[in-house]
Amino acid sequence: MSFDIIKVLESVGGVIVDDHFVLKSGKHASKYLNKDALYPHTDLTSQACQAFTEKAQDLEYDVVVGPALGGIILSQWTAWHASKQKSKEIYGVYTEKDSNEDQIFTRGYDKLIKGKKVLVTEDITSTGGSAKSVIDAVTRAGGEVVGVTVLINRNPSGVNSEYFGVPFYSLGELVVEVYDEQDCPFCAEDRPINLNVGHGRKYVEAKNAN
Repeated sequence: MSFDIIKVLESVGGVIVDDHFVLKSGKHASKYLNKDALYPHTDLTSQACQAFTEKAQDLEYDVVVGPALGGIILSQWTAWHASKQKSKEIYGVYTEKDSNEDQIFTRGYDKLIKGKKVLVTEDITSTGGSAKSVIDAVTRAGGEVVGVTVLINRNPSGVNSEYFGVPFYSLGELVVEVYDEQDCPFCAEDRPINLNVGHGRKYVEAKNAN
């Protein structure tokens, strides 16, 4: 199966360029990957998750875990395809953030993790922090992470198998140049921040509150 995630995202308006975005990390960029544009297209989302299972076909696992919110959809579809691929039921569950912004299991899902092998799935990695936090949650719950899969890796030099300590697979790579606020050339030229996607609205609201 050949699946070009970059072309797919472009086709649904998920790659936005030549604007001013604030990313989840707080850094600024002129390009944004709006993975949420993919999810209304259930067939394309299903194909992406089938591509995950093909990337990780040599791994044995019992549960797929993704971080809320986008990871909920990805974990469900990936578990569905994995169940067919491996001819056994693979659970699809998710973690949520606690007050410290750490990923934790709620809703009793930790009971499905203990003693199980786990595949972690994520939408986009820049620092890898969210996926790493999911790995920590799995470990605390008594599970073993055997691999990590993501739609797009924005930082292939820093986020890789060595970083996670387990096999790591991405459907595509797209390096996005990012800037700290004080070094942002778009801030310097007073280019308006995009408030519709990314974390621009929260950033502007916090600025105005101060």
